Amino acid sequence: MNELKNFCNYLADESGKIIRSYFRSSVKIETKSDQSPVTAADKKAEEKMRELIMKEFPDHGILGEEFGAHNDDAEYKWILDPIDGTKSFISGAVTFGTLIALLKNGEPILGVINQPVLNEFLIGDNISAELNGSIVKVRECITLSAATLLTTDHLNIDQYQNIQKFDELIRKVKLYRQWGDCYGYYLVATGYADVMIDPIMSVWDSMALIPVIRGAGGTITDYQGNDPVIGSSIIASGKGLHETLIKELN
Repeated sequence: MNELKNFCNYLADESGKIIRSYFRSSVKIETKSDQSPVTAADKKAEEKMRELIMKEFPDHGILGEEFGAHNDDAEYKWILDPIDGTKSFISGAVTFGTLIALLKNGEPILGVINQPVLNEFLIGDNISAELNGSIVKVRECITLSAATLLTTDHLNIDQYQNIQKFDELIRKVKLYRQWGDCYGYYLVATGYADVMIDPIMSVWDSMALIPVIRGAGGTITDYQGNDPVIGSSIIASGKGLHETLIKELN
């Protein structure tokens, strides 16, 4: 496991060099078929990570947002999102990151949220989570009135889940902000926020988050409280709030 963690750090370092070189530059922005943006930073960072994985672990599988699947039936599979939050990246905001997950037989055993501009490397293994080598924990919050709640895009709630329930919830919390994409989960895992909610997620968005949140002592499910590995949405929080959140939102 230590060797795998060190390799994750290596992947983050090498992809981070590429991403930093494009940050707040006049990088060309393309539009994918789903109307989401993509840049050379996304593509080159994923290409670099895929190259390193195939060299070090030729029997492993890979699934990346930009270049799809390789060796899809492998026991071990890497799930890559080179820039989770490309809209933030192209806007010069730092609420983006690189997501790296390692699955064994379909279950995530390692997850990384790396913010290459701020040099913040957060890794979890379902048991513990570390930020730049220091243990992190979700903070204790058991009442909505004391909670900081985050999401990526309020408009997505209306499109994919019950917006009325969500609007009722945000009026009950202490603070509501759209500090989103993977950085919202970073803030929950490191104890700076209490809840992060996304009503729709792809597999490359969610897999890395699971070992991180669990490792930090939090709870992570889909929007209805089910297994996040097979779900298409995410709610992450401390254990004391999670059941309340599921009830409030459903």
